[in-house]
This record gives sequence, C-alpha cells and structure tokens, in this order.
Amino acid sequence: MECGGEKLAIIINCYNYEDYVRHSIESVLFQDTSQCDVIVVDDGSTDRSWEVIQKFNVRAFRKQNGGQVSACRYGASKTSAPFILFLDADDELVPGSIQTIIRHLDANVAKIQFPLLRIDATGTELGSTFPKLADARDRASFAESVEKAGTYISPPTSGNVFHRDLCALLETAHYDSAVDGVMLLAAPFYGDIISLAEPLGRYRVHGKNKSGTDRLPTPSLLRRHQKRFADRVSHLKEALSDQGVSRAIGNPTDMYVYLRYSNYCDILDLKRIRWTSILRTVNAFPGWYGPARRVSVALFLLASIVLPVRTVRSILEMRLTRNWRPMLTKIRTLGMARSS
Repeated sequence: MECGGEKLAIIINCYNYEDYVRHSIESVLFQDTSQCDVIVVDDGSTDRSWEVIQKFNVRAFRKQNGGQVSACRYGASKTSAPFILFLDADDELVPGSIQTIIRHLDANVAKIQFPLLRIDATGTELGSTFPKLADARDRASFAESVEKAGTYISPPTSGNVFHRDLCALLETAHYDSAVDGVMLLAAPFYGDIISLAEPLGRYRVHGKNKSGTDRLPTPSLLRRHQKRFADRVSHLKEALSDQGVSRAIGNPTDMYVYLRYSNYCDILDLKRIRWTSILRTVNAFPGWYGPARRVSVALFLLASIVLPVRTVRSILEMRLTRNWRPMLTKIRTLGMARSS
C-alpha cells in the first residue's frame, strides 16, 4: 500500500543494527509525522533487527540482503512522497527536525543538507557537529564545484534530503555501495541545494561503522574508492546527456578527489609522488578550499618529495586514522632515517 499526500518520506535502512534501530525509529516517531511517510527496510538482517522493528507501528519491509543501495531503492519504490530522507538505522533525527525540513521544501529544491551531531554507541554526544555549514540556498556554485573538482562540502547519508527525481539514478548505480554517491553529485544539476547551519541529526560512531574504527585504509581499498568516484562522475555525465543537458563536467581522472586517492596510494606503497602529480593536484584544488588548507596540502605534497618515504607515510597514517599518539610515537621512532 502507498500513502498519498505526504511531503517527505523517511526511509530507515537497517542491516544487523538491532542495538540501534529502535533509537532511530523512535527519533522519528516521537515527532510530528503527519506530513511524512515513514518506512523501515530490513535488508536481510541476521540478528534480531527485524524483531525490534516489528514492535513499532510503522510500515516495515523485510527483503533479501542486497546492500544499502538495494534497500533504499526498495524503500523509495514504496512511497510517492516527492522528497526522501534515507536515515541509517544507527543514526537519529533530533526533535523538531522534521518540521524544520518540511518548511524548506518547495518544487525547486533538489537537496537539503544539514550538519550532524556525533554520538557514541550509548548516545552520548562526542563534540562538535560536522560538517560546518552556513544557512544558504544555491545551485551554481555547487555545480561548478562538481564540474571542476567532483566534490563539495556535504554530510553523510543521514544529513541529506533528496528530491525523488534524483533517486531514479539509483536504478543504474550498480557499481556503488553507497546510496548517496551519484545523487550528491547530481543534485545541483536538478535544482537548488539548501544548506542549514542547524544540526538536525545524530551520527553514531561505533565499532561496526567506518568512523568507529582506527583501521588504516589499504591502497587496494583506496583504489576501489577511486574507481567508484570515477564511475559516479561517468554515471552523472551519461544521465545528464540522456536528458539533453550539456554541462562542462571534466574528466574524473583530472579531478581533485581522484588525484588525492592516487597520491595516498603512492605514499602508502612507499613511493615518491611525482612532480607532475603534485602540480595536477594543486591545480585541481576545490574552490571552497581556503588559503590555509591550500597551503597545508601543498606543503605536505612538497614535503613528500624530500622527507623519507616512511616518515611521509606515518604522517599520512596519522591523518587517515586520526590516531595521533601512536602515529607520533612512530614518527619519533623513525626519526629522519632514510628508508632503504
């Protein structure tokens, strides 16, 4: 059964989150949902998630495991609401967030984005919100960022509300494991992006999600991310072409995100970054990089040429894992000894 007349659909996608899905559902149902279609999709969980979900008076569906994109695509097919928020089952909405979102919805909106509060496994707040956003409504600057750099400042999945026209892209996003990948890139070409400074959600950091671990990404993993990024840009270009939309979207291999992955892989493989790669990376800096960040990244890239390769790798490990003390100890141990 499909409900009619709702302005917003909130689709909670769950896989083996029995410890958190109750809090996610309650964070939605404890608000005014009179203009919402609330749907929970269990993506073939093997724990007690489905039992927990069934305790709530909410439209819920259980499907064979197929990944986040599959679960969200399935949920989107069960609603006719013009806007959709894909809420991860370990995340939550803050009180009053639904009405705040609905107040900003209109026919020209492609996406609404808002910061998220970090919380731990118990729900305790961990500190500042992310990302830092200012209240704004724009389209052109976001489109320019995508065309040149393939990126713009955006929160994780639970901090975005998409127009359902963007969700049609999921039907051909078979290369992707993340639901918001190509939709984030496509949003400024479909309508306005509204940024809100107020945090409307909570992002849970715990042992089962990527942000809850200190594991260093391997070069093979980074290369998979790099290829997925290139696939997203190619998908976007194809989708716009099919609609007869002509945009000056660059080659993904020349974009900052792609080049950054290449540099990271070289460093983790204990290889020197080539001068040509440094120049290409600097020339591809996103427009929203401030002077301080530009200088910082440029200095790091230049340092990678003169410092011992193991020291450079240790600095990068410190940045990627945010595990500062062990990395500082490693750097002190390595000193300035040249690698063989």
